[in-house]
Amino acid sequence: MSVTLTDQDKITLRTAAYGAVSLLAAAGATGSPHKVATQGSIALASATGLVGHVLADKSTGMDLSGKSVAELADRVLPALTASVHLLKRQAPAEADNFRSTVLVAVEAAAQAQKGEPGPTMADMARKITEALDAA
Repeated sequence: MSVTLTDQDKITLRTAAYGAVSLLAAAGATGSPHKVATQGSIALASATGLVGHVLADKSTGMDLSGKSVAELADRVLPALTASVHLLKRQAPAEADNFRSTVLVAVEAAAQAQKGEPGPTMADMARKITEALDAA
């Protein structure tokens, strides 16, 4: 079975995945947010399957702007849930692939900090996981 995602579906997946990394970078702003973003992005770039192809495409159309972390979270957390829901409907194995890809990126991003992730970053990782599991 061939899966065809619309351009909007692909934007939603990219917004969710790269937005999760952006949320972690914002949560780790007291440390090295650029290292957090770099490690998370490398993990996303290592994705395979349909998810890997979508994440490797040009990132046009994503809106990861906002004046606050709350504004970013208002876009990203629902996009995470919508992405898993969309993939469960169209390609169930890819839903698991997307979820594990994002969680690997979250873990890689968290490990970019020296020592254990602080409570702010741990809380953001929990919110990301909850959004993935809400679908």
